[in-house]
Amino acid sequence: MPLTKEVVLGKHVWERHSCINCHTLHGEGAYFAPELGNVMTRWGVTDDPEAAYEVLTGWMEAQPSGIEGRRQMPQFNLTPEEIRGLAEFLRWADQTDTQGWPPTNAG
Repeated sequence: MPLTKEVVLGKHVWERHSCINCHTLHGEGAYFAPELGNVMTRWGVTDDPEAAYEVLTGWMEAQPSGIEGRRQMPQFNLTPEEIRGLAEFLRWADQTDTQGWPPTNAG
């Protein structure tokens, strides 16, 4: 997958909001929240940019979930452009040759 302007924007969103402080990306980062290096595969949208954007939008809009006893993701109030960029960054990361990492589909 090419390194597009949307992928770069998504990487900037990732960095600006310090996503790595809670999530891992290909094993790098914190283990508070799920691995995101293969999240688009888990969601079944790796090859569908529009579906990736829609699923990520739904997820982001539902945060925090308010489910008692569950770790909560903050509401970042991202713009549609930022969410699309983040979706493209995560699709790009998901298609990186990681030589078998993560070892399970769950991350």
